[in-house]
Amino acid sequence: MSHVVQGYNPRTGQPFGEPVAKTPDSEVDRIASAAAVAFSAWSVVPAADRAVVLEKVADALDAESALLVETADGETALGAPRLTTELKRTTNQLRLFGEVLREGSYVEATLDTANPDIIPPRPVLRRVLRPLGTVAVFSASNFPFAFSVAGGDTASALASGCSVVVKAHSAHPSTSRETARVVIDALRKAGAPEGVFGIVYGTESGVALVKHSAVRAVGFTGSTGGGRALFDLAQGRPDPIPFYGELGSVNPTVILPGAATPEIAAGFAQSLVMGVGQFCTNPGLVFAPESIVEALGEAVAASSGGAMLNERMCDSYKAGTDALAASDLVSVVSTGARPDEAWAVAPLLFSTSVKVFEENLEKLTEEHFGPAALVVTYSSPEELHSVLAKLPGTLTGTVHAAESDHAQAGEVAEVLRHVAGRIIFNAWPTGVAVAWGQHHGGPWPSTTNPLHTSVGATSIRRWIAPVTYQSWPDALLPAELQDANPLGIPRRVDGVLGVH
Repeated sequence: MSHVVQGYNPRTGQPFGEPVAKTPDSEVDRIASAAAVAFSAWSVVPAADRAVVLEKVADALDAESALLVETADGETALGAPRLTTELKRTTNQLRLFGEVLREGSYVEATLDTANPDIIPPRPVLRRVLRPLGTVAVFSASNFPFAFSVAGGDTASALASGCSVVVKAHSAHPSTSRETARVVIDALRKAGAPEGVFGIVYGTESGVALVKHSAVRAVGFTGSTGGGRALFDLAQGRPDPIPFYGELGSVNPTVILPGAATPEIAAGFAQSLVMGVGQFCTNPGLVFAPESIVEALGEAVAASSGGAMLNERMCDSYKAGTDALAASDLVSVVSTGARPDEAWAVAPLLFSTSVKVFEENLEKLTEEHFGPAALVVTYSSPEELHSVLAKLPGTLTGTVHAAESDHAQAGEVAEVLRHVAGRIIFNAWPTGVAVAWGQHHGGPWPSTTNPLHTSVGATSIRRWIAPVTYQSWPDALLPAELQDANPLGIPRRVDGVLGVH
């Protein structure tokens, strides 16, 4: 068995960069233990000071953008324009959490004054959300920056006051190493405690990390199979810990009759092939009138695929789509172009009827990670209500509608909200804005916990838990709970929310 992790160029299939040594269990133990020690110091750093540190990390990543983008393109073939944008998204995400920390409502500070006259009598109660401890973060293959070493899980966990140990993705070890170097150096220069951020390499190190007693929660973005295995490991510990996994998603799109236009078909194809279809929000399932199938097919036929992130993904995509094409459940509508690159694939569009789809729901909702989609044709929007309700949990649900379709759009949205975490109107699901109001989650198997998001301001809630202080002297309370509200944050006092 190899003792190194080697990156490859998906365009050529050849090794890229120097191999990175896998992290042995003894080193995982050292890094996780150091992170636990650092947590004690980092968790009591005032939120405003943590915000400054995060912003300095963002500045350092921006300063090294040329090297980081060049390295990531060599290991992912995602292209400099896409990667430049993704890195900026990553640094803006760090800055967003600076805003979250300064605003302060994320701790949900709640104060109840004493009331001896009610039954039962109420003592002075003060509740606040406090950081959990060390968080293990598993990098994603398809976003080497935004969902990786310095991505959303890391940013939100550090913001919360937790320490972080990242398990680097094997598809881009050089990118992970360079990013970690920048993050560690920036944290050190900003005065963060030594060991508050660490990184490990290799599949075995990830297993050891989840099992380590110092780790108090896990963030994961990846396949359903891999996520489920780690989820079971986290739950099977003597002390089970929270596991927040973002897994598979088919992202259904409903095109209502009034919106069945060539423009919608073109927009669909652009969304489908973005990043060679390697987005967790890729629109892989479309419900549409028969009248637009030809236009959808033409748009996909005019599009081009590209190199997948690694050979395994390429082989999996080809095997899955070949098996689907060979079945008698669907027909192949069109195929796009395939570039002459080592791990390149072509876009594919399949079709079936809503009746066949509903009768074979489990088979036809299997995710084919890449630029492939299935269009399910219907005669009347009312046919869709029962089948949409049976879909597996998904990150997004999209509705395209003309003004004449608005009543039907509302009905479809009411069904989709039970199976999807984000409902989109007249837009495409690819692209997840980093914002206060974002929700990137959904029922199983899209995530392991539908109540939480992995993107946006509220993603910080995964790494904090409530503690109530009963009858404590004011001077011994966390600043967020002291009578004078020295931080000036929003608080709920005797049920009334405000800055008091």
